[in-house]
Amino acid sequence: MKFGIDRFLADPALRAPLKGRRVALLAHPASVTEGLVHSLDAIAMLDDVSLSAAFGPQHGLRGEKQDNMMESPDYSDPVHGIPVFSLYGEVRRPTDAMLDSFDVLLVDLQDLGTRIYTFITTLLYALEGAAKTGKSVWVLDRPNPVGRPVEGLTLREGWESFVGAGPMPMRHGMTLGELGHWFIDHFKLDVDYHVIAMEGWQPEQAPGFGWPLDSRLWINPSPNAPNLVMARAYPGTVMLEGTTLSEGRGTTRPLEIFGAPDIDASTVIARMRDLAPQWLEGCALRDIWFEPTFHKHVGKLCAGLHIHAEGGFYDHAAFRPWRLQSLAFKAIRALYPDYELWRDFPYEYAFGKLPIDVINGGPLLREWVDDAGAEAGDLDALTMPDEAAWVEERRPYLLY
Repeated sequence: MKFGIDRFLADPALRAPLKGRRVALLAHPASVTEGLVHSLDAIAMLDDVSLSAAFGPQHGLRGEKQDNMMESPDYSDPVHGIPVFSLYGEVRRPTDAMLDSFDVLLVDLQDLGTRIYTFITTLLYALEGAAKTGKSVWVLDRPNPVGRPVEGLTLREGWESFVGAGPMPMRHGMTLGELGHWFIDHFKLDVDYHVIAMEGWQPEQAPGFGWPLDSRLWINPSPNAPNLVMARAYPGTVMLEGTTLSEGRGTTRPLEIFGAPDIDASTVIARMRDLAPQWLEGCALRDIWFEPTFHKHVGKLCAGLHIHAEGGFYDHAAFRPWRLQSLAFKAIRALYPDYELWRDFPYEYAFGKLPIDVINGGPLLREWVDDAGAEAGDLDALTMPDEAAWVEERRPYLLY
């Protein structure tokens, strides 16, 4: 198969509309060609493209920022001599000065298929800036590594944030190029937008079910996204960022594992099986011990759970990571009613709201966890209509 960047590089006809126009690139560490050349370097070698600037999202153009919520500065690229603007530093939206540096913005970002992953919000902000200034945006499309499944509550009105670009569920099942079309229609943007589509992407094909395991290497799109298994679990495990539980940052398996020093992991798993065994399908859970080297519970021995969404344990159709993680919270709340589960700090610069609510686009998930009388069916009753509605809403925008 071919990603958008590889088709763009291989076919001069695709690049012909760029003649005489200044071109910028929005990219990150996973923005590499089939031959593992960074897209910035590959595009800079083209004689028919005038590269005038580059942009980096959260974690930076080259992925230099390891931890979460670490800002990157602007700088001048030492090799190509062009300005590199940070869209996760002093600003989140491109400024007028930044927009003045190009005529066409190429966007080559590997997404994880989860609403909270900030690259899709960065795309929306770029589209809004381009619409105001008459600039063009081209997405060089890449796979959604977790494929087409849809899961989670839809973001509620008034809960928009940098981790909540619009009313979609947590696991949206679209590529970045497809989301761009939806953003333009939903927010009624008047912008010149193009997608350089992939060739041969088959999101229902085993064993990757979204990621072409047989033909493309995994490159971390952010420092704590080390493999496909993490991507599969992430629509659920990202919620751990709004809790006092460690999400495994400071270990070699972040966002596949979670835990804390003051829980009994085997008991939590047993309670999860009692509460909603159907939400544990499609993967294996294993009780573990780990000691984070940084971030939450640094240097402390944690009892935890490892989500194995891989190998013979993985069932793509059955695996529901958002429900699985929600169930873990519910089990901990049932076992330890007074446990200080929810963190309170300005998560991604959203002030005055609990991070777990910002992550979920509203308070419904937290309220379900904290309601001792609420059962699995009650969360399904809230969530399933949202999921069904999104499957229909996204249909006109699917390119593959």
